[in-house]
Amino acid sequence: MGISTVGVLGAGTMGNGIAQVCAAAGLSVVMVDISADAVGKGIATISGSLDRLIKKGQLTAAQKDEYLDRIRGTTDYADLARVDLVIEAATENEALKLRILAEVDAVVGPDALIATNTSSLSVTRLAAATKRPERFVGMHFFNPVPLMALVELVPGLRTSPASVEAARGFVAAIGKTAIVAKNSPGFAVNRILCPMINEAVFALQEGLASAEEIDAGMKLGCNQPIGPLALADLIGLDTMLSVMEMFHAGFNDPKYRPAPLLKEMVDAGFLGRKSGRGFFNYA
Repeated sequence: MGISTVGVLGAGTMGNGIAQVCAAAGLSVVMVDISADAVGKGIATISGSLDRLIKKGQLTAAQKDEYLDRIRGTTDYADLARVDLVIEAATENEALKLRILAEVDAVVGPDALIATNTSSLSVTRLAAATKRPERFVGMHFFNPVPLMALVELVPGLRTSPASVEAARGFVAAIGKTAIVAKNSPGFAVNRILCPMINEAVFALQEGLASAEEIDAGMKLGCNQPIGPLALADLIGLDTMLSVMEMFHAGFNDPKYRPAPLLKEMVDAGFLGRKSGRGFFNYA
């Protein structure tokens, strides 16, 4: 199937990033959120992101205007009726996603593909909220979306091969690279990444090295662009804890137990960059 119009559910960090890369690739975008204020903030974030590209000489003012003209913000799900693909990018909350997906399924055309940007929830379970599980696929973008080259495609148990190929074609059309992973907790990337970060928290908790030394060691010794503790702060320590708890429950394996220090940091409200303090101070 050809994809020329994309609906994006959610104008937050992931949603506005997805909308931006779709518009930059020449696609028409309908970006939906629950309030005009949320939609306006999403559009403003995209505008600011494009301004930074202009300052770097990577974009012209005329191109910025073209991209923004391709994005229509709305609070009405009915505006999704004619899109070819809907990408749900709501908060990582299963009950919320199930409700949103059922509402969207009732609005979009019968041939539309529905994708979820979940990073950890079961794609098969989310697909069951719709009447088209064969046309439903996990499409996990990475943050920040305009800069990160990867999209993880995750078929559910009933996802058709044709839907996976349509998703793969879309990912290529927006200039990203796709890998396909099984529907398992954390899929491929987070299955590896999050336990590594959790182990770095254990190392800090046990006093093996300071936070600065742990991150310097991983950057200089393993060629990582950002240390694991700084990355945890960027992701959000509450999000990290949620993922590790899901792994622990999903696999019933003690190797995935969250570090006690991670729990304590979250209890204290030290959530990383978004709260101004995590393993490092951002105040």
